[in-house]
Amino acid sequence: MTRFARIAAALLLAACTAAQAQTYPTKPVRILVGFAPGGGTDIVARVIAQRLTEVWGHAVLVENRAGATGAIAADLVAKAPADGYTLLMGHANSHAIGPNLMKLPYDPLKDFAPISYVGYVPNVLAVNPTIPAKNVKELVALLKANPDKYNYASSGNGSSQHLAGELFQLLAGVKIVHVPYKGSGDGIKDLLAGVVAMNFDTMPPVMEHIKGGRLNGLAISTAKRVPQLPAVPTFDEEGIKNFEVLNWYGVMAPAATPRDIVTRLNTDINRVMREPEVKARLEQVGTQMRETTPEEFAAFMNTELAKYGKLIKDANIKLQ
Repeated sequence: MTRFARIAAALLLAACTAAQAQTYPTKPVRILVGFAPGGGTDIVARVIAQRLTEVWGHAVLVENRAGATGAIAADLVAKAPADGYTLLMGHANSHAIGPNLMKLPYDPLKDFAPISYVGYVPNVLAVNPTIPAKNVKELVALLKANPDKYNYASSGNGSSQHLAGELFQLLAGVKIVHVPYKGSGDGIKDLLAGVVAMNFDTMPPVMEHIKGGRLNGLAISTAKRVPQLPAVPTFDEEGIKNFEVLNWYGVMAPAATPRDIVTRLNTDINRVMREPEVKARLEQVGTQMRETTPEEFAAFMNTELAKYGKLIKDANIKLQ
């Protein structure tokens, strides 16, 4: 190929990419969620997908591919065509915690194009009302008197709920049996039924149950109390120091997705997140929202991967 032909080919490719971004999307877009329906990641994905469907005039479909603490969905997206039609609602589990606990079939940084950080939600220690403990101090006393008698649910090995449970055991000096599920939804059903005693889930799936008295919220993992659950104290207030586990969400695409499409997605997602209705719905389920550029989201992911790596190493947390 001559130099002129190479230049012409490059210009043609650039023109096609630009045209693709201008018309994108021209068909349904999929957002994969690595957990079963009803969990925090699923709820946030559906709120955003519904509004994008209205904005684009093309369906944005949420697909639940549960398992391996979100790694199954992440791997599918990492290996999907890089055309902007298969996206991932990524999270701390699949891109910061899991990679530090297990060998995964994808690289959490190199195999993805970060699009937009959505926000984070705190983890909440929620217990079934039949458990005879009305606060963390009483719960710790109960667990110390009955090692390995009580259990806690999580959305899978390597999830933020699992990490929070292990960290709680370490800091409080107690022993609880870990029961992993394929997603928050199934775990919460069993928590409400009394099959499991407690969980350390994210706010969205447990908040209304706590407000309705169906679960007791004993502590929240933020430095300060949050307005959505003002009566729930922080772990620090309850005497459990240095308890910091937050579950963040962000939209990602396969690594080779054209830059123009990444920019379009970032612009549109940030725009709909600013809309009062969408903002209110996300805040209603406990999401602490944050808007970023793709570059800022990439830097954040790098920092989170290192942060959780240090936490897991310092606490000597390992998969069962």
